[in-house]
Amino acid sequence: MFRLRCVNSCLRRLAHGGTVNRDQVLEQLRVCSAEDQVFDVVGKNKAKLTVNHVSCAVGMLWQFQREKPQLLRTVELIKSHPQFLTLRVLAENKIALMDDFMLVDMLYSFLRLNVDQHDSLVQQLVSEAWLRIDRFPMASLSKFAICLSDQHLQHSPLMGHITSIVDQKLSSIDDARILTTLMISMSSLVSPRLRDALISRADHLLDTMDPSHYNNPRRVVQFLRNIKYSHRALLEKCNQILLCNIPRLDAENISIIMGLYQSLQFNNCEFRLAVKQRLIELIDSSTDPFSFTKLFVALAPMASPEIREGLENTAFLLADELSAQQALAVAEALEEIQSRNLSLLNKLFSRIASVIQRNLGVYKPVEVARITQALYLLQYQNPELFTKLRNILVNFLQRSVFPYEVTMLTRVLSMLPCPRLEEAVTSRVEAVVTQCSLNDLNTISFAVAKWVRNDPSYRHNTPSKYVRLLQTLNRCGHERLRTADRLDLVLEELKYISGEWFEEMLLEETMVTLQRMMDQINWTSVPELALFLTRMNHLCPPLMDRIASVAIKDIDKIHYSATYATLLPFSVLNYDPAQADELYDVCIQHFTPHISSFDPHLLVLLAYSLGVADCFPEELVREIFSIDFLGKLDSQLETLPDALNMRTRLRLMELNRAVCLQCPEFQVPWFHERYCQQLQKKGNGTVSPVQQQIHKMLGEVLGGINCVRVAVVTPYFYTVDFECILDKHLQPLPYNNPSTLQMSDSGQVHWGAGSLENVKDELPPGAQRIAVDFLDSKCFCKNSHHMKGEALMRKRHLEILGYRVVQIPHFEWNSMELSTQDAWKDYLKKKIFRELSS
Repeated sequence: MFRLRCVNSCLRRLAHGGTVNRDQVLEQLRVCSAEDQVFDVVGKNKAKLTVNHVSCAVGMLWQFQREKPQLLRTVELIKSHPQFLTLRVLAENKIALMDDFMLVDMLYSFLRLNVDQHDSLVQQLVSEAWLRIDRFPMASLSKFAICLSDQHLQHSPLMGHITSIVDQKLSSIDDARILTTLMISMSSLVSPRLRDALISRADHLLDTMDPSHYNNPRRVVQFLRNIKYSHRALLEKCNQILLCNIPRLDAENISIIMGLYQSLQFNNCEFRLAVKQRLIELIDSSTDPFSFTKLFVALAPMASPEIREGLENTAFLLADELSAQQALAVAEALEEIQSRNLSLLNKLFSRIASVIQRNLGVYKPVEVARITQALYLLQYQNPELFTKLRNILVNFLQRSVFPYEVTMLTRVLSMLPCPRLEEAVTSRVEAVVTQCSLNDLNTISFAVAKWVRNDPSYRHNTPSKYVRLLQTLNRCGHERLRTADRLDLVLEELKYISGEWFEEMLLEETMVTLQRMMDQINWTSVPELALFLTRMNHLCPPLMDRIASVAIKDIDKIHYSATYATLLPFSVLNYDPAQADELYDVCIQHFTPHISSFDPHLLVLLAYSLGVADCFPEELVREIFSIDFLGKLDSQLETLPDALNMRTRLRLMELNRAVCLQCPEFQVPWFHERYCQQLQKKGNGTVSPVQQQIHKMLGEVLGGINCVRVAVVTPYFYTVDFECILDKHLQPLPYNNPSTLQMSDSGQVHWGAGSLENVKDELPPGAQRIAVDFLDSKCFCKNSHHMKGEALMRKRHLEILGYRVVQIPHFEWNSMELSTQDAWKDYLKKKIFRELSS
């Protein structure tokens, strides 16, 4: 079909409104079925070849290659053929005779046939195209943009010219393929205004195109990934089209789409389940190294243990046939699933090591870094290989001029043991940090901290080279924040940031910067800002009030699934803005009509977050605890990463407990008894030295250790640090069997028989059961003594269970005022007796 299209285009160019004159050369080209035949025609007719013949021949050569699987292409053989040189020379000599379509098609085909971008032919074609660019039709402009991207000219003035043309003529583009190709090519140059216009146009064209053309929505997703913009509504539209095309997708396309989704943090249950089934269907046909590698990387992380074992067995058989990059991809997938298939790992690593030993040039710096990280995380034992890798990484680092590359190499180097860090490494890092993003600076700070700890002289003092580097990091971070003027760019740099260095050195300055930009907070930035505040555990009323007012005003513009992120800091940090009731009401009204469209795990997280804020919308609760929903959730959990799977299961249990305790009228059954018992058995039962200290003093305050129980498990499986019972006169009552739980001198809690049965002793008339909880720093916002939502919810639930709750904040217990035994005892007496009697 492609050959026919190519020849037909040649015929159209020869037809000038009348009968086509018989062209024997063209007729000979038409019947060619292989590259050798094309070259034969070229060789026999050198003197007769016109620009149309050259164009047709080059186009056919590329189409022959295009029709072949990647592994069977013979581009290098074509390039080395003498007649290919003939075509190149003729093409360069006839550039002025080419029409606009032919010019761009010729450039495209030569680049696809791996003609070097610095070759005079390519440079002449690009120069001529630049002269004509303003008159190009959109189809040629789109293909020319691809050619520029192939030459790494995404940031060139020429690409800027194309971006300007698209901006002016956007409304006239009616072909989704042309538009989406242009979007990808110029993604690094689009302004926020043009971005929104492109998204709007793409959204319209996706509705009017043939839905079987799945590459169009894939390119839209790629554009969103390139500009780091998660437009949920457009992503979901693309996802729906891709879902309809699952039966047509191969492992390579699925792997690409899943990678794009992961970059955008877009997790769709229906898509994951559908591609999982499709990938399982492709197992038997994915027998070559190329397709199997794509299949393994996509399927292994969400496959059942049985299927995963089969994949690993096949990988073992194919290991010797894998290319350097394929072996690395499989090794990284094994690291992701935390495989301990030592025979497969050793075979893969031997393959990678042999390539490194023979031809290091096969790998780029980023790939060597990925290899080193995979070997390290999988605990591969080969000191000689690690030494070689480290030397390679240092050499790459010394030559690198790209901040992201220096950051990545620095991070991986810090994983490897080294008695003395080369001065050249710190000098190279210092040279680029002024260009680094906040996230890169934070990553480098982690590396420096590791180097400091591993330096032999660290026990005596911190070497000056590290002090100097840390000071430079601090200065660059503060300068970057002070000069920042766009909220969206700041939030992008803060998206994945965490750690002590940032919190200690830059967090306060970051909050000042965000408050300075408060007027820029709009509905597009609300979810990202809310997530940052939650992750930092930082209470900032001015910012949160602004988030609330913007969310209330523009709730209809915020995607329904983003209400989870929007509400999260208010529930987690236990902050009620002046418009709290209105905020929760508008959010609940906004997402309720879309409940059935939520990913199951996200709906559970949303409901739990609302529960922490003491809010239980009936329709939401009934949806989650329906049989159909729980079945969907189970299916989805099988495809999720282990950490998210475990978190979702825990939140479902906690939501189940909250609903049973606070909303008995919903008649939701408690079905997590066995799950909680398993969690209890997995727990190590260790208590902190502070808790051991409190336990001892409670025994003295209450008149005996037999008046205190430790780590008491309540109904619905809360674990209370300490429990005591006071009679109606506030006198402690001894337990009949206080040794159900024992605390050893090492702080280990030993569970006795029946301790998990949740059987409560009957209380004498007028007596009350007291729960004494030590609240560590995790129960409070980091920048204040403001108690977080989960600690309040726990108190609420314990009170429903019949406890009077005494909370001991860590900052009170560890304060200077309580520095003697008597002071601690007086504090406990006041907490237990005076507060309860008031």
